Amino acid sequence: MTTQHQPVDTGGGTTLLTEPSAQGSRSDGTAVAGRSPARMAWRRIRRDKVTTVALAATLLFIAIALLAPVLTALTGWGPITPDNKAINPDTGNFPYGSLGGISAKHLLGVEPGTGYDLFARIVYGLRTSLYVGFASALLSTVVGVVAGLAAGYFGGWVDSLLSRIMDVMLAFPQLLFIIALTPVIQNALQTNSHGGTDENLRLLVLVLNIAVFAWAYTARLVRGQVLSLREREFVDAARLMSAGRRHILFRQLLPNLWAPILISFALAVPQNITTEAALSYLGVGVIPPNPDWGALLSDASQFFLQDPMYLFVPGALLLLLVLALNLLGDGVRDALDPRARRG
Repeated sequence: MTTQHQPVDTGGGTTLLTEPSAQGSRSDGTAVAGRSPARMAWRRIRRDKVTTVALAATLLFIAIALLAPVLTALTGWGPITPDNKAINPDTGNFPYGSLGGISAKHLLGVEPGTGYDLFARIVYGLRTSLYVGFASALLSTVVGVVAGLAAGYFGGWVDSLLSRIMDVMLAFPQLLFIIALTPVIQNALQTNSHGGTDENLRLLVLVLNIAVFAWAYTARLVRGQVLSLREREFVDAARLMSAGRRHILFRQLLPNLWAPILISFALAVPQNITTEAALSYLGVGVIPPNPDWGALLSDASQFFLQDPMYLFVPGALLLLLVLALNLLGDGVRDALDPRARRG
């Protein structure tokens, strides 16, 4: 710590009274600027090689999803543009060549039976997976934070009611109820000109269903943190200064909750992507010919013996995406809470 010197008369001469300042100092006397918690967390992330690689991989996947129209324009194939010349009708419409028809024309091969370019379907399917994963995680986090804040701060009957609702939501078998509810909701809503549900509406229903069953995890975490923080001295000081509930909730408590909230969000994204892929695999998510990784895996499982690359490519990419997001979430947790570092 650097010191500020003030002269003080002690009767036998003048001495220097030292007071600590806001900045630190090195042994050579040069000042050291303080670091914010966010900056310290970012420094820990950069020093963790695993987290850095996971962050780079995640950003690469996001960039590919955002640039999907550009990438497919460069290759000349859309996600539902068939190439009938790439499949052999004499062999049951399996791709010509080896490795599922991989060539300079089709970078990852083509789908058996349809002739769709697999690269185009994968990059557009990535957009679907990331959209559902991030949107449902964001929605469930917002609802969970609001519910957790209310339950932890107000207590009493509010806490009892919200806690019981959380218990009920956590007890639900999430995947089974989403499988049952999604088709019912979609069929009850408007249909497109072909007699089916609009694809954007299907994705919205999917996001809402996943978020409805996921918010309770964040709410329970936030509630526990608020129960601890509301008894701290800075909250008591705000009350003594006649601060209102809104000020205490959003200016005193919420800024101290950003770390667990961010961790909860980071860990929810890969889980929701896996859930979305599972739903599409089971036929209640994205419906073909609209591209989705779960639907690709479902179709590819029928051709595994004849064309294993059709299953391997989307399966390996889904594994890498979820692994990168999980490692990134673990790295964010360790950076924000060094005491919880992996052993």
